[in-house]
Amino acid sequence: MNNRLLPKLRRLLPLAPALLLSGCTLDLLDPRGPVGLQNRNVILLELGVMLCIVIPVILMTLFFAWKYRESNQSAEYLPNWDHSTKIEFFVWGIPAIVIIILGSIAIWTSYTLDPYRPLHSAEAAGRKPLNVEVVALDWKWLFIYPDQGIATINQLAVPVNTPINFRITSDAVMTSFFIPRLGSQVYAMAGMQTQLHLLASAPGDYLGEAAHYTGRGFSDMKFRTLAMNDDDFNQWVDKVKGASDSLDSADYPQVAAPQEAAPVKYFAHVQPNLFDSIVAKYNNGMVIDKSTGQVMHMQSAMSDMQMKE
Repeated sequence: MNNRLLPKLRRLLPLAPALLLSGCTLDLLDPRGPVGLQNRNVILLELGVMLCIVIPVILMTLFFAWKYRESNQSAEYLPNWDHSTKIEFFVWGIPAIVIIILGSIAIWTSYTLDPYRPLHSAEAAGRKPLNVEVVALDWKWLFIYPDQGIATINQLAVPVNTPINFRITSDAVMTSFFIPRLGSQVYAMAGMQTQLHLLASAPGDYLGEAAHYTGRGFSDMKFRTLAMNDDDFNQWVDKVKGASDSLDSADYPQVAAPQEAAPVKYFAHVQPNLFDSIVAKYNNGMVIDKSTGQVMHMQSAMSDMQMKE
């Protein structure tokens, strides 16, 4: 019986990759924001351009293998052939055209999808941006809302159709901040602050993650992005403000301590300029104010944090 069953199972082997991918979700191809939508369009456009090369090559490979098979005595045989201008044109001309097309797409999207470029979409017209400061820790994410005076661990809430201005840094090793359904990923690096501008165009609960390996707890370094309407967002802010914990330079070292699979946590009050202090402690107490371009000295806050650590 086993001898009869094995050949049948071998026929199913080509389906194994599909079974492995059956639980996967293609978030990049199902965007919920203008940046994610443009990213998806670029992926599909570049895929289409490359398939224009790959598919003909596969078909011609099969065609030539069939036409010039050993048993085909009628196939043309040219033992002294050494050059064809027509073939040279296709071999060099088509790849050059593809490179020009892909290069043009890369140059164009480098400007239109620049993560430092503020969003100017019709959906966000007239709406005040939401400022969020992001700190990558081992192995969790700290989100600071400077205008609301609150902070969270591993949960990001945003109102829909509102531009989100992220300032991103790390108080651990370098990693990458990524919300696949909203758009571009940006690196988080200690002593540096990067920027990202996103927008959620539909309510939902979206995955956010570290897209760069950071050690033992990397697989659990994920967070949820809650996109909600204005009323729900205001209620969420009130809920966070009702929490019992606060976050300042005295409490921060304990919050920043390495932790795997960290639960969601709320802080009803956060010390002003805590984000700048985290950046400054890697730069001799200095940090650049992105709004003015001026250098700020954060020596006292930095010293307190370093002593507590």
